[in-house]
Amino acid sequence: MPPETEHAVRCHLDTLLADRGMTLAQLAEEVGVSVVNLSVLKNGRARAIRFSTLTAVCRVLNCSVGDLLSVD
Repeated sequence: MPPETEHAVRCHLDTLLADRGMTLAQLAEEVGVSVVNLSVLKNGRARAIRFSTLTAVCRVLNCSVGDLLSVD
């Protein structure tokens, strides 16, 4: 297995939540995932995300995947 390297994908969940006046807890409830899982994503520690979760987050936040994630 290759050594762990930092990835270049950045999550903009903080900005999107602030723009919508929404908390992480509110988003977690509406998406149907735990606050802990969303926190891992928000803080850039996620190693993977299910397409179903990604779709639900984008639907709730009314954004595209490109608004939520970017590559440096």
